[in-house]
Amino acid sequence: MSYKSGFIGIVGRPNVGKSTLMNAILGEKIAIMSDKPQTTRNVIRGVYTTDDAQMVFIDTPGIHKPKNKLGEFMTDAAVRTLSEVDIILFILDERADFGPGNEYILKLIEGVKTPKFLIINKIDKIEPNHFRKIYEDYDNLKVFDEIYGISAINSKNIDVLLTKIKEILPEGPAFFPKDIITDQHERLLISEIIREKTLLYLEDEIPHGIAIDILSITDVNDLISIKAEIYCEKKSHKGIIIGKEGRKLKGIGKSSRLEIEGLFGAKVYLELFVKVRENWRENNTILKNFGYYNR
Repeated sequence: MSYKSGFIGIVGRPNVGKSTLMNAILGEKIAIMSDKPQTTRNVIRGVYTTDDAQMVFIDTPGIHKPKNKLGEFMTDAAVRTLSEVDIILFILDERADFGPGNEYILKLIEGVKTPKFLIINKIDKIEPNHFRKIYEDYDNLKVFDEIYGISAINSKNIDVLLTKIKEILPEGPAFFPKDIITDQHERLLISEIIREKTLLYLEDEIPHGIAIDILSITDVNDLISIKAEIYCEKKSHKGIIIGKEGRKLKGIGKSSRLEIEGLFGAKVYLELFVKVRENWRENNTILKNFGYYNR
């Protein structure tokens, strides 16, 4: 029996469900999710292995018009993925318009010879006639090899999509051990969990200016101790993150700790500190220290 393997890039505008799709495929949460755009900042790899195939899914930041150097990093990381994968999944949601954002992505992928799938996500929110119109409009472009409607949040049609992906992947070896579901370092996983909880607790304008720096991780007698700093760009934001009598920071810490304990299967002691670094999203040195840099 032949073995198939390859890399599948997941691209699209912010907040269309790219991370939700990858988590649904893996059956594990390795990419953070929120209803705020630009949640994913780094390229995240998820490994799905069966008896006869290994599919490495690459979740990318939402492609958007950058407003700062962090935005440039995010968009460049997503665009670069297009030339490095065996299959491209272009994700749309119920909006699915031909606005500037989607048109820009379409122009990027039109010239790529890689097989391209259009994935219409959130079909549980789309009326049948509207879905048909989206399907026909994009099918008429003659850009995509396959078009699928899915609901990532409900795992609807994920199995159909996986079957087709495996069908057209090339023969090749497994790139990762069969029990690995991500190649992400534990520090990144922990920092992303904390950032997700911060996103959930804060107002709309603050999360984009948030970064997490893991100061230390120690494991003594089955107790994992973690110290981390939450960076924000304005002094006024620091007070919002901490909250009245420290309640908001305590909430962020508790929900982060519980998820980290579930991830590692051990007790966790988590200390969070809040610091201000003005305009860090425009500072190359700080961006690199936080792990945001292009190759």
